[in-house]
Amino acid sequence: MRRKKRDSQELPRGGFSRRDFLKGASMAVSTGLLAAPEAAAAAPESSPGVVGPGAVPITLQINGKAHSLKVEPRVTLLDALRNQLDITGAKKVCDRGVCGACTVILDGRPVYACNVLAIEAEGHRIETIEGLGTESHLHPVMAAFVEHDAQQCGFCTPGFVVACKAFLDKHPNPTREEVEHGLGGNLCRCGTYAGVREAVLEAAQTLKGGRANG
Repeated sequence: MRRKKRDSQELPRGGFSRRDFLKGASMAVSTGLLAAPEAAAAAPESSPGVVGPGAVPITLQINGKAHSLKVEPRVTLLDALRNQLDITGAKKVCDRGVCGACTVILDGRPVYACNVLAIEAEGHRIETIEGLGTESHLHPVMAAFVEHDAQQCGFCTPGFVVACKAFLDKHPNPTREEVEHGLGGNLCRCGTYAGVREAVLEAAQTLKGGRANG
């Protein structure tokens, strides 16, 4: 016997037809779209939350001079030097404490400026390449770099010069092996390592008390 076709208006077992479901869903969507602007208008405007600490005043002792500035606590010494004080000798390359292009001397110790917060450097003695010499009076390390072609593109050179100066302050009479080990924290993509080592050995001879060992 042929089964009688179910009338489209007949309710299924659950008591809810597909047509009723679609009507209800359509009404819900329409109502939601119409109510959204009204709800947004009725909601009070919320003020933005505090993102972080604001800038604070600090004083940095750089190359024998005091520099007053205001920085947020998250600002690195490298960014403070370059962006606020226009002391741009330290280069921003990796910004991860790997390449050494941003090397400065902090209380006699070479550090990566991108790894030091500016507020942490307050109260400490900072030396950058700008304080090591001038065009008319080069530091012995600078002069030796020129003599031995220890730079090519020159972008890593400031970090190397500063690191070499700090190294020779601690090791005035180094061997070649000590130079190679002592400058392992600086990278040069041009590969001028041989010239850098020769420059350091010559600078050691030039500096007072320095005498290079082969």
